[in-house]
Amino acid sequence: MTQSEKQRQSGDEEIIKELCISNGVSHEKIPQEGSDVATLEMFFSGYPRMVGLSFFPRLSKLTIVGQSIQLIQGLDYCPLLRELWVVECQLTEISGLQRCLQLQKLYLYDNKICQIENLDSLVNLQVLWLNSNRITVIEGLNSLENLTELNLADNSVATIGHSLDRNTNLRILNLSGNNISSFKELTHLARLPRLRELGLKDPQSSPNPVCLLYNYATHVLYHMPSLQKLDSYDVSAKQVKDAAASTVMKKMMYYNMRVRSAQRQFAELQAKLQQQKKKLLQLPEERIQMLSYNLKNLECELSEVQTASRRSAQMWEDLGHDPGYEQRLLNKLDTVKERLRLWSCRLNEVEASYQRELALATDRKELMVHFLLMELETVGNIRFEEGNTSDSWFTCCYDLLLSRFCALDYKPYGISGIKINRIIRIHNRALRHRFEDKLHTLLANQESAVFSQNYKRFLEYLFYVSDPKHTTEKSEILHIPEEGFKSADEYKALGRERAVPLSNSLSVTDRPRIQFLQRQSTQSEGRQVMDTLPFRHGQIIISKVFLGRSVPVRNGISVDSSHYSRAHSVYRNISKDQNTTDKGNTPETLCSSRPHDGCECNQRQSEWFVFDHELVLPEYLVDFEYITQDRSQVTLSPESDLCASTNAVPLSSAELAVDEEVLGLDPVLNPKPKMVSLDEKAILTVARANILSQITVLNLHGNSLNRLKEISRLTALQHLTISFNALTHLDDISHMPNLEWVDASFNEIVTLGGMRGLGRLKQLDLRWNQLTRTREDTAVLRKHAPSLLQLDTRHNPWHKCGSVRMTILGRLKTLTHLDGVLVSEEEAAAAIQMAAGSRISQAALLAHSRTDLERPRSLSLLSVAHLLTHLSPSPWAGTTDTEPGWLSKITALNLDGQHLSRLTNLDKLVNLRWASFNNNEISRIDGLENCRLLEELSLDHNTISKLDGVSKLYRLTRLSLNGNQLTSLDGMVLQCLPNLHFLSAEGNNISSLHGVQRVRSLLELFVGNNHITTTRDIYHLKALTNLIILDLYGNPVVERLENYRIYVVFHLPSLKALDGVAVEVTESENAKDVFGGRLTPDMLAEKLGHSNYKDISELDLPSCGIRMVDLAPPELFQNLRSINLERNNLTSFGGLVYLPSIKALCLNYNHIESILPRQKTHTHLTNRQILYHKVHSSGYGQQSSSKSGKEAGPGDILEPLMGSLEVLHLSHNGISNLANLQLSRLTNLKALFLQGNEIIQVEGLEGLQYLRELVLDRNRIKSFGENSFCSQSALLELHLAENRIRELNHLQPLTELRRLFLDMNKLQDAAELHKLEVLPSLIELSVVGNPVVRRYSYRPTMVLRLPTLQVLDGITVTLEERTRAELLSTEAQCSALSGSGVDMTLPGLLPLMSRAPPVRGNSLTSTLQYCPAHDILMHANMDDTQPLDPNKYKKQRPSGAAQSRSAQADLTSRQSRGTSSLSSTGLLPNGLRVHITYPNAEQDLR
Repeated sequence: MTQSEKQRQSGDEEIIKELCISNGVSHEKIPQEGSDVATLEMFFSGYPRMVGLSFFPRLSKLTIVGQSIQLIQGLDYCPLLRELWVVECQLTEISGLQRCLQLQKLYLYDNKICQIENLDSLVNLQVLWLNSNRITVIEGLNSLENLTELNLADNSVATIGHSLDRNTNLRILNLSGNNISSFKELTHLARLPRLRELGLKDPQSSPNPVCLLYNYATHVLYHMPSLQKLDSYDVSAKQVKDAAASTVMKKMMYYNMRVRSAQRQFAELQAKLQQQKKKLLQLPEERIQMLSYNLKNLECELSEVQTASRRSAQMWEDLGHDPGYEQRLLNKLDTVKERLRLWSCRLNEVEASYQRELALATDRKELMVHFLLMELETVGNIRFEEGNTSDSWFTCCYDLLLSRFCALDYKPYGISGIKINRIIRIHNRALRHRFEDKLHTLLANQESAVFSQNYKRFLEYLFYVSDPKHTTEKSEILHIPEEGFKSADEYKALGRERAVPLSNSLSVTDRPRIQFLQRQSTQSEGRQVMDTLPFRHGQIIISKVFLGRSVPVRNGISVDSSHYSRAHSVYRNISKDQNTTDKGNTPETLCSSRPHDGCECNQRQSEWFVFDHELVLPEYLVDFEYITQDRSQVTLSPESDLCASTNAVPLSSAELAVDEEVLGLDPVLNPKPKMVSLDEKAILTVARANILSQITVLNLHGNSLNRLKEISRLTALQHLTISFNALTHLDDISHMPNLEWVDASFNEIVTLGGMRGLGRLKQLDLRWNQLTRTREDTAVLRKHAPSLLQLDTRHNPWHKCGSVRMTILGRLKTLTHLDGVLVSEEEAAAAIQMAAGSRISQAALLAHSRTDLERPRSLSLLSVAHLLTHLSPSPWAGTTDTEPGWLSKITALNLDGQHLSRLTNLDKLVNLRWASFNNNEISRIDGLENCRLLEELSLDHNTISKLDGVSKLYRLTRLSLNGNQLTSLDGMVLQCLPNLHFLSAEGNNISSLHGVQRVRSLLELFVGNNHITTTRDIYHLKALTNLIILDLYGNPVVERLENYRIYVVFHLPSLKALDGVAVEVTESENAKDVFGGRLTPDMLAEKLGHSNYKDISELDLPSCGIRMVDLAPPELFQNLRSINLERNNLTSFGGLVYLPSIKALCLNYNHIESILPRQKTHTHLTNRQILYHKVHSSGYGQQSSSKSGKEAGPGDILEPLMGSLEVLHLSHNGISNLANLQLSRLTNLKALFLQGNEIIQVEGLEGLQYLRELVLDRNRIKSFGENSFCSQSALLELHLAENRIRELNHLQPLTELRRLFLDMNKLQDAAELHKLEVLPSLIELSVVGNPVVRRYSYRPTMVLRLPTLQVLDGITVTLEERTRAELLSTEAQCSALSGSGVDMTLPGLLPLMSRAPPVRGNSLTSTLQYCPAHDILMHANMDDTQPLDPNKYKKQRPSGAAQSRSAQADLTSRQSRGTSSLSSTGLLPNGLRVHITYPNAEQDLR
């Protein structure tokens, strides 16, 4: 033993002694007592090495704290160890634990461990603490399946990945104090089903960067709903989880809406491109059609010439025919074919340009969708803002890019400028935090004192363009905004400089891309129609960069931070000599720092290389294109209009002239007469044959045939030409056993259905027709033309044209040529394989199904079926044998794009919950009857026309049927789906939403791009009280309905988003202002429960809050006679004036100001009032420009309105000015009720010549003007009770007035009552409550002065009373004479017995005395006028207690006025009693 070994052994002895002393074990007896020790502890000092543990073979717990131990050793002798603490030591690695198979708890925190390793054998480990170490990667834990607690706090872990997937028993996980910055990393923890406690920002540690992001807790709780504690906080409450789930659901709805908006914008752009393409194709197609027509004429002529010459060449010459005629025909044929090829090239150029623009638009759409999904996945911590010219940042960025562009750099390419299509601002909260933290750390460093005081001088905006030679542009454009730039080492691994490459010049930074695409274009030249400028479109990222200490690149020294100490970046000035060159035709110099002649760009062009990628913050993404002066290429642009696109076609009039010149070449064929119909004689004439059975070739080209009658009789026919006709079907070409060749091009054929029995058909030309259904038409050919070899279907509007070729080849296996192209064996085999896969087979189910039982927690807009097939592998992958009942385990099925025509073989999928069959050719929903547990079903882009087949799927929550052929939403089917909350049927042919109201649980409804036209459909949605997202974009109702958006918002107040735009609070307020209380046909249908407007004769809508009426068109309400709109908020008659048949109108208790709204100058209106005036309701917008629409002046003669109206109730409307009401326009009015208003002056009634009853009770009238009643000569009844009348002037025009009621006024002077003598027809008068009635002689005087009066103050004027009045008058006259005292007796009447005066009011009838049977009953008919029919103008029965009281009061008032039959009695000289009755002269008009 060496001296050092002895010293070490001696030192170990001392350590062992210290160990024994610390744990109360005798060092001397350690061999005997050591085996009984189960726990050892050593704190802070005295144990620098792990020695002496061999004395404790039964040790179960070892605790070492605060020692200088660097290595775990000596535990091989402790196989029973269950708990080990080696903390606050100097460990640099994990080792020496291989024999501790019973270890359950391991604590190694506060050490210097860099890697998790050597734990594979610890299969029983349950607790592992590795916090406060130097670990950067989570690894080496796959074998620890029993691990329940893991502490990795205060390390340098940045990613989680799949490192913990195998630790499914993990319950407690602490990752606080690490560098996790992405929400995506946290989603990996959702695969830990038993996780209950998670720490990412414990109070004892610093938070991870991800914890500083918005919605951090919401994101975690949504993905891990089983958590009980988060960052030491209790989150076990159900309300917390529900709040997180609700927040995420709303965000997913919002982003689903925005993604749909992006897709809609793409669809609009695609439609615009298609329209431009169609416009550009119009001329080439016309030229091709014209040339093809002439070509076929020439071919026909040539055929006839050759046939004739073959029959008798000598006869041909003897007849004087030119022997060179045939050659000239051949020459002209070749020339026409050449022109056809030219125009076909034009056609291909337009198609190629369309495909290029469509591909660009598709890329932009996919990029925007990806960005939206990125926003969703990061819960808004990454946000993309598309700018416009109103944004200041947009203008700055725009100007920056233009200032860094020099046209002379691109002169070799013919580039004259740059066009910026789009600028997107990148808001990445995590990257910004990282940039700011790094910058703050850098500036806090003492070595950075040089630029720390004015660090902004070292900030620069630089450009970055992806180099396609080293990476794909698309992947970098997606990666950089989310993760930032790659590190220097990653760029080095790609073969670039070991730094982030940037530049201040567009030409410099775009140079690698330009050179790569030019080389690629050169290699693929001639393969297809290419853009002359392959790098025309590009994308550039503008970043904020902190250059810090920057030095120039040294020659011969590679760009590497190790070569430039203390430098943060290096730069290289670009000069002509320093440009990298590519030999060949590619221009070598792209940019130069030398001044160009006439160039105003003085910017010094440089390349920068930044060593630290965290100092580069991406802020803008710019989509641009280079502008050239090249006009030789057809281009489409979605921004340009059709005229501009048409003018951009590189077409000269000389080319059109060439066509005419070619067609004018000799020989010029004479036009032949066209046949409209086909018969036997015409066939024989065309074929130049004698009998039909001899015809083998028939050319019917260029006629106007739409049927081919008699053609099937040509049993020997082999060759048939029917091009350039008007055929829509080929039914007549059936059962022709010898037919081999058919040319049916240039017709209008829409289907091949009907073709039969063409067993020998080998060649069929169907170009330039209207065929759309590939599968159906191919099925006809497969069955009835089994020998077909060549088929041409080009230039047909096929549905799903991208898969037409493979669909045809998969079904017509005999084809050798399709669309003029030879069918290769590989292509045929692929098509047959695709056709075989179009059925739901066992192989398809194995490959595309999953068995997951839970819906994945993911912030994704994919359907569950898509998501599961994307996230998890097939459970049957790599297996050949399936276990019994495997079909019943399938829960998710994704069969998108499998060319399916039917849903079959799904009967045994009884547990299927999520299914997707998008992009197939399914025409019916069947085969799902047994899938009763189905929750999500997607059938987008098929050919489904009915909803039948889903009625039994009562658990269905989401149903998507976009891009089908639905015409309606069957309510009988939808009512069987009580749990449906998402329905999407965009891009169908739906014309009505009737039926959708039966899905009361619906939250989201997408029915854009259909044929919905009426506002009634919006009323169908009012029953959907839970609806929060609605999309009607692209329907005719959106354009036709004025103020469409606020109209929908008003009627569906629960909406949060409409047509992809969130509903603002101001919109809801404006909607209430404009449409609140608006009576429309739709509202009426909702109230009445039907829309049979012509059956409505009476309308009773009191107290409904109506403030405007818009019952248009009025023809719908032609049978409406009576309307009651009491107790609403109307200010005018509005739309009521246009109803043609209204006779009775009740508008009591409203706010009527005039018949039509008085026009106001819009400059004095508020914004809401201006919006109100824009709506065509309540008369606004419906008035003509005539005087009827203006406010009437004093002398204006207004156009009459409502010619059928006879009874009008306007009580209690606050009316103060009758003239403003414009009642004179109601010329046919017979009864007008204005009680309970504020009227001061009776005026404005000049046009009411037929008025018979006028009620003005309870107003403020004091007197009458000269014109108050100037036109009321037909007035029979006038009510003026409870006013302030003192004078009774100007009543002379009321010559027919029968009843006058002046109760409770201010009449004091009897002389005023004497003025009533001008009313010759007055039979009833009431002045109760006036001061004048207190006079002693008032009643006799009135009886005497008004000889026609029958009722006064509600009491009948009897013959006795009138006699006494005359006696009193006579006595007064006699006493005024000489006082002779003559006793005067009136002949004919005896004095009557006195009786009590009758009681007024309801007891009036009780005063009538009983008349004996022998009494004479006489009727006094005082009125010859025909009474009005009381039922004809019967007022609507009032509703409510108030109306009942009002009606009772009205009845009492009527009785008190004596409107019941009145009577009086008297005695004749012969002793008989006379009973006289006075029936009403007029029936009650009310």
